Amino acid sequence: MLSAQPSSAPLLLCYHAVSSDWPAALAVSPDQLRDHVAVLAARGYRGVTFHAAASDQAGPGAVAITFDDAMRSVLDAAFPILRAAGFPATVFAPTDFIGSSRPMTWPGVESWLDGPHRDELNALSWDELRALSAAGWEIGSHTRSHPRLTEIDSSTLDSELRGSLAEIEARLDAPCRSLAYPYGAYDARVVDAAARAGYAAAAGTMPGRMHPPTSTLDWSRLPINRVDGRRRFALKTSRTARRLKGTPAW
Repeated sequence: MLSAQPSSAPLLLCYHAVSSDWPAALAVSPDQLRDHVAVLAARGYRGVTFHAAASDQAGPGAVAITFDDAMRSVLDAAFPILRAAGFPATVFAPTDFIGSSRPMTWPGVESWLDGPHRDELNALSWDELRALSAAGWEIGSHTRSHPRLTEIDSSTLDSELRGSLAEIEARLDAPCRSLAYPYGAYDARVVDAAARAGYAAAAGTMPGRMHPPTSTLDWSRLPINRVDGRRRFALKTSRTARRLKGTPAW
């Protein structure tokens, strides 16, 4: 039975792609996403943008559904489902790939470049991101080229963070306040660089132990993947599971 009450802390979810036939672990099916939204609605969650949740503007019972990488399936498959349910979302865009005719590629997804699912790695265009923004979605940064930020030098780090933020704001004529750290990887140096670049909120992903944020640039999100059917999703996002993930025992 679903919990009747959502947690008072915001629930931050990290998705990537939505596809009925792409067998990648990072892709959920449209039916799965519908089930996930049904679970959230039954528990009384309200959909908000990541920035609203991370900056404590949302109040209790808030869920921020986020999509890393700005893949085409976010618009084609996820947007209609979430719009019908009344849930906005946040898309984190790697700006070097937005509007490009070439598929996105970085370690972890390059194995899909040669095969029938190559097009799943196509990114949205700036016009499409602008349309999502006009529909109430938040467009945040996923850096310029999706590097592991903890492994690059300080000059490149600043370029990745500042360049992405500046391009999003120029292209969309809207503020870019949020950042998702690629691969969920960040440390104190990266957080300091994000603050200098002008971000107000940022998050990684924590498949293991969750942690309370030390600042608005230190949020962790629950990664949601193909293995998360309705029952597993309901358990994974329950108040009890989230509380346990925040303890050393987990």
